[in-house]
Amino acid sequence: MLKIAVVYWSGTGNTEAMARAVLEGVRSAGAEGTMYPASDFSPDLIEKFDGFAFGCPSMGAESLEDGEFEPMFEACKPLLAGKKLALFGSYGWGDGEWMRNWEEDCKASGAELVCQSVICCEAPDEDAVNRCKQSGMALAQ
Repeated sequence: MLKIAVVYWSGTGNTEAMARAVLEGVRSAGAEGTMYPASDFSPDLIEKFDGFAFGCPSMGAESLEDGEFEPMFEACKPLLAGKKLALFGSYGWGDGEWMRNWEEDCKASGAELVCQSVICCEAPDEDAVNRCKQSGMALAQ
């Protein structure tokens, strides 16, 4: 059985709701899923999982949250080459530049993005929740 980690940071609960939908998709596809707040995840956990969904909202000038999430992700990034990833997050302004930059960073590190990243403005609507579930299912394949 594949093991998938869903790792997220959420300030308002929007990205956490997206993480829960990804986890639901992982489990509905028959894989084992574990959800972690960014503060509870570290590089030493990478080898325990077959795939990863990382979620972070856009902060400031369209960047990843830099207090907990970005330091954790930067520490994990060298170990993600060849690993299956899905990305998700919410935003309140801008046009999704943070996600495009994040996708390019992951690709440059050798990670395999298994599906289109999911972004939504503010709270996830039904469409965003469904796309998050589909992301989880894609990781579980």
